Amino acid sequence: MKCRHCGHQDFWPFLDLGTAPPSNSYVAEEALSKPELWYPLVIRTCAHCLLTQTEDFASRETFFSESYAYFSSFSTSWLNHAKDYVETMAARFGLGPESRVVEIAANDGYLLQFVKARGIQCLGVEPTTSTAEAARAKGIEVVEDFFGVGLADDLAAKGWQADLMAANNVLAHVPDINDFVSGFARLLKPEGVATFEFPHLLNMVGESQFDTAYHEHYSYLSLIAVERIFAQNGLTVFDVETTPWHGGSLRVFASRADAKTRPVQASVARMRETEEKAGMRAKAFYEGFQAAAERVRNDFVEYLIDCRRKGLKVAAYGAAAKGNTLLNFGGIKPDLISFVVDKNPAKQGQYLPGSRIPVVDEARLKAEQPDRVVILPWNIETEIRAQLSYITAWGGKFATAVPRLREM
Repeated sequence: MKCRHCGHQDFWPFLDLGTAPPSNSYVAEEALSKPELWYPLVIRTCAHCLLTQTEDFASRETFFSESYAYFSSFSTSWLNHAKDYVETMAARFGLGPESRVVEIAANDGYLLQFVKARGIQCLGVEPTTSTAEAARAKGIEVVEDFFGVGLADDLAAKGWQADLMAANNVLAHVPDINDFVSGFARLLKPEGVATFEFPHLLNMVGESQFDTAYHEHYSYLSLIAVERIFAQNGLTVFDVETTPWHGGSLRVFASRADAKTRPVQASVARMRETEEKAGMRAKAFYEGFQAAAERVRNDFVEYLIDCRRKGLKVAAYGAAAKGNTLLNFGGIKPDLISFVVDKNPAKQGQYLPGSRIPVVDEARLKAEQPDRVVILPWNIETEIRAQLSYITAWGGKFATAVPRLREM
């Protein structure tokens, strides 16, 4: 194994979840009699550049297929986050009708719809057919491809150099991180800005968020690692913010390295210092994570077994990738969780990869009235509890497993 950024081969152990199928490869009913492909899910940290990363066992096309089932717009709170982002960026960087905004990993148009509504020219780059078609249905122009230097040069030649490039929750999803980041340096206008949001590795470790590990996440990111990667690929980090999304994320602002008009803010040094004080330059920070993941798994499995012994019926909400990681690491099957509810019609009627738990609509929840509902996408727990508050009428309770077992 070689580091996907610096090429070194000296690694520290971080997390070994055994084997699992890709977390977004849902199983159709007619495929239940067929085998699934399971891949090792092993994550290590490069001792040289501190990029935490998976060991590769399959191509990106395996994980991001044309039937990719993750649609961003099914979360109301995430839509509000996207709208706030557009309003804030438009005000801060003076974006108007003559500006050009390009979003990488535009998904179903959840963000660019707000850019378009402001009369700003915009373009989405999205490799998965299912979500790209949903974005086009909103009137958004989409290039259906993976992003990198080659595509960036092609788009620049076609007049799409950008005032703002957005990359939400995609930096972790790219196998060739150098090529990906270099593409931003190529496509930005000389004074353009790129923003990147990604789950913060500091929070992943501090909150035992091991379920955010899955094959589609090639990298697990800190500012320390990102600054180095950007600097070697033509970008300079000039500002950084924290957001509460996905268990705690960073929003990094970057400009072209040859642009001198955006001074580096004090926030960058403060975040770097925070990471260093937490020990993120030392091996000990990374090697203790395995035990934390096993504690969460063991507590959750014991809870489900105890519910079964008491005769309690357990269902789950949210057929999310993080939930699949948790369920497969715990070896959980339909005998412990009867079904999982999801708002996304593309997932309903299918089965979770590995666990083969059926995905149903909310009507099933109301009809069967389970005693416990496990919230798998804990990052939007507040939204889900408000949506399903009616379960208390039949004595139902909610539960979450991460960062620690809770019953509410």
